[in-house]
Amino acid sequence: MAAVNADPEVMRWIRDGSVRDAQQTRDAVQAWESEWESQGFGLFAVEIRSTGELAGFTGFSVPDYLPEVLPAVEVGWRLGRSHWGQGLATEAAAAAVRFGFEERGLERIVSIAQVGNNASERIMTKLGMRLARETVHPTGGRRVRVFELSSDQYVTTTRR
Repeated sequence: MAAVNADPEVMRWIRDGSVRDAQQTRDAVQAWESEWESQGFGLFAVEIRSTGELAGFTGFSVPDYLPEVLPAVEVGWRLGRSHWGQGLATEAAAAAVRFGFEERGLERIVSIAQVGNNASERIMTKLGMRLARETVHPTGGRRVRVFELSSDQYVTTTRR
């Protein structure tokens, strides 16, 4: 995960675009693991089935950094650049959304992307999410779009 977080192209759309070093990544992984204990959900490692290679992560967090959307649970993903464009993020995020609604009983899931991050917006749309609002990230000043999907919308789309 440290290699993924050290890639400027991967981190371009994350917060202020800063890369993370190995210690920052270790600290983040510890925080992600504690979310499972405190929230009952968190991030999943995304691995390549055939090799076991870590591709990145997908899963849930509470978007405390954007209080105007709370209460909410956010689905997100981050994959190493060598794994882009293969459908992995969509497949992994769809599995996380299914887990969130079917196993954790979430009522609503959001996903937040900086304006211009068209690849993430395409994934959100494939997940059945709809644009809910555009706003400004309070600490970075960057414009972000908030997409959302309710449990009712999820049930309706999965029945088709």
